[in-house]
Amino acid sequence: MELIIELIEYFGSGGFVMPPLILATLLLWYALGYRYAVMLKAGHVKSVRTIIESYEKGKWKEAGNIIEKAVVEAFRLKDMNITPIRKYLDSAFWGLEKELSRYQVLVKTIVSITPLLGLLGTVGGMIETFDSLRDMELFSQTGGIAGGISQALVTTQFGLAVAIPGLLVNGYLNRKKMKIEMDLAQIKDLMSVRR
Repeated sequence: MELIIELIEYFGSGGFVMPPLILATLLLWYALGYRYAVMLKAGHVKSVRTIIESYEKGKWKEAGNIIEKAVVEAFRLKDMNITPIRKYLDSAFWGLEKELSRYQVLVKTIVSITPLLGLLGTVGGMIETFDSLRDMELFSQTGGIAGGISQALVTTQFGLAVAIPGLLVNGYLNRKKMKIEMDLAQIKDLMSVRR
């Protein structure tokens, strides 16, 4: 219960910028969690060639991740004797590639905007501080100098605390996405030349 009260006081000390920062934080971690789940489902340890060969040998038929789904779809198209198969593979994989990019722009936007929101809170806190100095209300009910400086520091801290981990996790997810996209491109290449 004490922790909840301290969190409420902390968020309250940030001023008008804290509600948008909290909302941005919730959206960011939802989007990162979604992207992580998609990448986790897409993960594989084997090479694309090994996955294709094991599918051909009948070692598996049920697709468990994005790469395996792509292989199953590629063989389905190959069995239909469609030529040239490459453009059909591009169309067939479009949905998989789109799923990998979902929420990517939202994450970039939030990571970019949260430090700016923190800076906005800093400016608001400094304005409150200078207003207190101008009016010589050093001990006013709103907190005076201490309240203004506190608001400035809390919002800056929170904005950076949201942006920095979001930036790191997003970078990790983008590297995984690029690897999966390269694997999908390799499947297209291998299936295009396969007899």
